[in-house]
Parts: sequence; structure tokens; C-alpha cells
Amino acid sequence: MIAIAANEIEWTAIRAQGAGGQNVNKVSNAAQLRFDIPASTLPEAIKARLLARSDRRITAQGVVIIKAQRHRSLDQNRDDALARLQALVDGAADAPRVRKPTRATRSSQRRRVDAKVRRGQIKSARSKVGEE
Repeated sequence: MIAIAANEIEWTAIRAQGAGGQNVNKVSNAAQLRFDIPASTLPEAIKARLLARSDRRITAQGVVIIKAQRHRSLDQNRDDALARLQALVDGAADAPRVRKPTRATRSSQRRRVDAKVRRGQIKSARSKVGEE
């Protein structure tokens, strides 16, 4: 787990969307988190993997914007947004495994060709008797 510096995160309290009556109209209890990937102190490999992702939360400039509004309190929404950012960074932290090319075995190639020959014989047997 890679630690994210608190001074690299920009917080904004905004009004939540959706149902909730007067509380939604009066109180700014949704949290918006902004995290600038290129300006952060993350390792370069993780920055590159984050910027290469096709995630709609990452802008073209490389800024992660997460809006949290699941809970009724601002503190819980801040914790939720921070957990979601941490999950995003942790997901980019583990490098994808390098694919090792494999070859088909000689016996599997032989089985495939035999099956094709058998199938061809079945199809040729369908033709009318006098046509061959």
C-alpha cells in the first residue's frame, strides 16, 4: 500500500445530489477530492500506469476527481473519497504480469488436424452419389 501525502489532496465541500429534502438543499455534505497525478510524489511507474488508465475520474490533464456523497456527513464522505483514491492507487501499484508466449504441443496440433480431416470426410460423404 502506497501512502498518499495529505498536502497533495485538494478538498472541496459541495452539495450532494438526489433525494434528501431540506438537508440536501441547505448543507454541503458531499466531498470532492482532487489529486494531481503528475505533480504528486508517487513513483514514476505508478504515475505512468495511472495516467494510462481509461478511467473517467482521471481528466486529460492527469487530475483525479472523486465525488463522494454516499453518506450524510461530510467526514464520512471524505473518508469514502480517500478510500476510493487509495484503491485506485493500489490498483496501479501492482505491475501487470508479463505474458509468456506459449506454443501448442505436437499432439494437440495432430488432434486438431485429425478432427479437421474427419469433419471434411463427413461433409464429402453428404454429396450425391453420382456427383463426386
